[in-house]
Amino acid sequence: MTAAPSPHPEPRTRLHITTAGDPRTRGIARGQALRAGIHGTIETYDRLFALGGITPELVHDHADRALNTIDAFRPGARAEIEGIAAGAHVPTWHIAALNARTEILAHSTTVPPGECTTVVRRFDRAVAPAAPTFGIQTWDWHVELADHWHTFAARGGRHDVVGLTEHGILGKIGINSAGLALHFNILGHVRDGVGGIPMHVLAAIVLEEAADVTEALEIVRSAPIASSGSFALFDPSRAVLLDLSPAGVFEIEPENGVLLRTNHFLTPIPAANEKTWLYQPDSTERRDFVQARLARRGAPNTPDELVDLLVTGAGEPPVTCVADPDKPLGRRWATLATVILEPATRTATILDGTPADAASGTWRSLTA
Repeated sequence: MTAAPSPHPEPRTRLHITTAGDPRTRGIARGQALRAGIHGTIETYDRLFALGGITPELVHDHADRALNTIDAFRPGARAEIEGIAAGAHVPTWHIAALNARTEILAHSTTVPPGECTTVVRRFDRAVAPAAPTFGIQTWDWHVELADHWHTFAARGGRHDVVGLTEHGILGKIGINSAGLALHFNILGHVRDGVGGIPMHVLAAIVLEEAADVTEALEIVRSAPIASSGSFALFDPSRAVLLDLSPAGVFEIEPENGVLLRTNHFLTPIPAANEKTWLYQPDSTERRDFVQARLARRGAPNTPDELVDLLVTGAGEPPVTCVADPDKPLGRRWATLATVILEPATRTATILDGTPADAASGTWRSLTA
């Protein structure tokens, strides 16, 4: 079934930022380029925090705690956050709050997190030793933030990184010049909160520092984690899916050559204390739907087949997510971007909109 194209307006030209140099220099350049957009992003998140019953004073406190944890783990990441704040002419704690927005919103009483669907195709090396590994993700989030994200290329760290992220946030989804790719989904655990490395900052650190899945796992396992998320990590020779939570880090290997993730834990220890009310039954319904489609069609052999796999329409689970304009702030979800990552070519191909917009929408190809 074919879904209708996404109704939210897309910018005529999505902002792309290229930065180079040390972390603070990169941050200043990003903050300057995004100055107007960052102010709008802060305002939107302030509205979401307030809607969730989180006071400005508590947001400030959480942001300071997150910044101190980031500084202890990777001072360079703090320097980049401070650089963004300086370039955008805003207090540093506002940028720290954006980077810890997932962890701060975990305290919300009324604003549920968004939904995303990720599929990674990993070929059996014994059967197809030269076949590439590739992945796709829908990034689903509040439609009010449709204008508040950008694509980027960051040069100057151990590895160059390309991908997308929200204004003011160090990283999210991307691939580096060593061929390590990272897809990102939010999960929910009852112990989630501030006190560890924010998931978005950890994603940025992994992509800047790790040459492959093995090194990425070492970084993740060394990090203080107090919130939940999922990284799908893959390089030309290995792919693994992670359940990240305050209960620990747990690995999921490909099944029939595929990693499939929505928004619930897939391993028993963190699942025992999952915030099931946030994502269920939607997350399981989306995963079961895609899994059944894979069983009928077989595992995709090309990235284009991955795109079609994620197109859904009326009466089907919302893998392709279209905002309901009748719902209030905090409950208007939309697929803001569709992202294909290909380690063999170190390429991120990013679509403004849903998989249903693939033929008519604007794609941007970035190489790390």
